[in-house]
Amino acid sequence: MAEDLVLDTAIRDWVLIPLSVVMVLIGVLRYFVSKLMRSSQIPDAKIVKEGQLIVRARNLRAAANYIPPKSFRARKVYFNNEENGLLHVPKGQAQNAQAQMFSDPNMAMDMMKKNLSMIIPQTLTFAWVNFFFSGFVAAKIPFPLTQRFRSMLQNGIDLSTVDVSYVSSRSWYFLNLFGLRGLFSLILGEENATDDTQRMMQMSGFGFDPTKIVMHSLTNCINWTCLVLAFPLYGCSRSLGAEKDSLDIVQHEWALPKFEQRAEAVLRKLVS
Repeated sequence: MAEDLVLDTAIRDWVLIPLSVVMVLIGVLRYFVSKLMRSSQIPDAKIVKEGQLIVRARNLRAAANYIPPKSFRARKVYFNNEENGLLHVPKGQAQNAQAQMFSDPNMAMDMMKKNLSMIIPQTLTFAWVNFFFSGFVAAKIPFPLTQRFRSMLQNGIDLSTVDVSYVSSRSWYFLNLFGLRGLFSLILGEENATDDTQRMMQMSGFGFDPTKIVMHSLTNCINWTCLVLAFPLYGCSRSLGAEKDSLDIVQHEWALPKFEQRAEAVLRKLVS
């Protein structure tokens, strides 16, 4: 039987609120420090061109049914022609993305700066939380949860008799670390919000499947995040081939000839 605890108000005043405020301030400070350490680089024209080409091909796939079949076939040949198609990458010309990343020392230095701006604050913050607030029950979720949430919400508390809805101070730290995007969007703006979880998902552009990646530690998470932020456009040659394959399998069905039938069906549903 899980025990109900009465949380002291001093825990709220000296653990919960200070921890939340410190996490917000560190996130804002980390953003401005990384902005100051960011070096201005002239983007490679080839990489920018390939990126825009991928966007155009995706727009063609998304709006394929709104153009006539002849126009779609012409655009498809323009992109996927085996001789001079824009998306066709000859064998042997596709470069290794990791070799591209580390061939430029400036980019390697930028990656190191981003690592430092993220690893150092999070390491110091986690050490501070683990030293001063370890073992505290900081909050309680206002709805019941299953036992699957115990390891996530009660990190650092080895008591099976405590109800799952109680949150330890260490778990509260991780919840703030990965769940403050909404607040950062209000403070820094939508485009400048620092969200580690969303940046982890951007690894799919490198050819990694983020659903199969297990975050063994906080350091690994930050390293991968910085890697993706430092080189968002690399691996375009691989993306060109993937976009070419996606465009090849598109089944074109022009929507205009059946537009009147669909409009009639919608109107009949509204009338009835």
